[in-house]
Amino acid sequence: MCLAIPAKVKQIEKDTAIVDFGGVSKAVSLGILNAVKKGDYVLVHAGFAIGKVEQAEAEDTLKLLQELRNAI
Repeated sequence: MCLAIPAKVKQIEKDTAIVDFGGVSKAVSLGILNAVKKGDYVLVHAGFAIGKVEQAEAEDTLKLLQELRNAI
């Protein structure tokens, strides 16, 4: 099973973005997406941004993931 996590784009340089996973920053490839800009939310899997997602949907998903972490 694969899991893609939403992350907020903080910075872009060429085909790489620095994204924020709730306080953890990582560099991810934008090689398979077009028209990503600072402030967008992207789905990240295995170091690649694989799709864009609306802010509300990203925040809902992140909230559910946090609830799962708290339940363990």
